[in-house]
Amino acid sequence: MILMVIVFLLLLFWEHEVNGDAVAVTLEHLHVDYPQSDVPVRYCNHMIIQRVIKEPNSSCKKEHVFIHERPRYINSVCGSLKTVACQNRSALLCFQSETKFKMTVCKLTEGTRYPACGYHVSPTEGFIVVTCDDIGPVNIQRYIE
Repeated sequence: MILMVIVFLLLLFWEHEVNGDAVAVTLEHLHVDYPQSDVPVRYCNHMIIQRVIKEPNSSCKKEHVFIHERPRYINSVCGSLKTVACQNRSALLCFQSETKFKMTVCKLTEGTRYPACGYHVSPTEGFIVVTCDDIGPVNIQRYIE
């Protein structure tokens, strides 16, 4: 009986971990902060820790962008007539937004290993370039001021 309870708890914990990882890789979770979080000091440091944003090898990301726009407007970029070649030389086409979005660019200023990363905050407006699948944006390739 005790063994069954332990197995159940392990399965429950494992399922939670798998679902947590799936949420963490969505574009909305990684890049959308709408409405913008009310973080008065050290916005980038707070958001990057809160959303567990790091490189696959647990190093600090050199740059990360948070977009402060409604997700439906970001999703509409996939219907943009402005197609451009993706930077990673893939056969995929990327789509550039037709309007500028409000965003915050976080640039690494100190640290190399997550979570000991320090970032400079740069509020800006710019066009975003995304890759899309049948559902919508999958990845932000870059931004253009």
